[in-house]
Amino acid sequence: MEWFSNQPAVIQALIATCFTWLITALGALPALFFKKIKKNVLNLMLGFAAGVMVAASFFSLLSPAVSLSEEMESVPWLAATSGFLLGGLFLKLSDVYIKKLTFSKNIDHGKRRTILLVLSITIHNIPEGLAVGVAFGAVAAGISGATLVGAIMLAIGIGIQNFPEGTAVAVPLMHDGMPKGRAFFWGQLSGAVEPIAGVAGALLVILIRPMLPYALAFAAGAMIYVVIDALIPGGSTGHGVVDGKLTLGAMIGFAVMMGLDVALG
Repeated sequence: MEWFSNQPAVIQALIATCFTWLITALGALPALFFKKIKKNVLNLMLGFAAGVMVAASFFSLLSPAVSLSEEMESVPWLAATSGFLLGGLFLKLSDVYIKKLTFSKNIDHGKRRTILLVLSITIHNIPEGLAVGVAFGAVAAGISGATLVGAIMLAIGIGIQNFPEGTAVAVPLMHDGMPKGRAFFWGQLSGAVEPIAGVAGALLVILIRPMLPYALAFAAGAMIYVVIDALIPGGSTGHGVVDGKLTLGAMIGFAVMMGLDVALG
């Protein structure tokens, strides 16, 4: 921990996002051995990741964004609100564009679904990597409310969330007839963008400080969009009801993230 804390923010972000990429690869591994993961286990993991990401969005991203805006003597709510909405809008427009792109081409249904799945999760991983990089960059910049523990827990939460994403890509590809090795390759590759985005996020914070409140809030908005659009629906029972394991996992994840951030931050 001491060695890690002494590293430059860019190196910390690179290590942390390589970790999230590794978890994506581990999530893709079941495609080589199993056809599916038990629903209860998957829902508990999704819920825990959702709880961690919601807590991290406030304690590690939005709260520091507001504090920094106050330090810069700008309107405190402006950066947090606009950045947050822009983060969600970015992912929404990305989803719309991907669907329009794949359906506008003469591609058979199976390949279209594969392309849509891989591109969607890959694009979702960009702001997640950015969020990790921004969190570590904010710590290095000495932003009030930004802590190393919070940045690490954010990376862990995103990593946990990436596990079922790797599975969600690899297993359907295998079911569509793709060889197991190739299904695993594409499953883990969806997380490869996170180290790139993480380093970019850390550099953005260090080099362009006035943009930091917006970058923090943007990352928070993108993460909350993922929670609402993907993680919670992913734990539905199929009858419009959220599975109890998802709710339990979300409560535990939020409590763990909040407790560590407040106690150790």
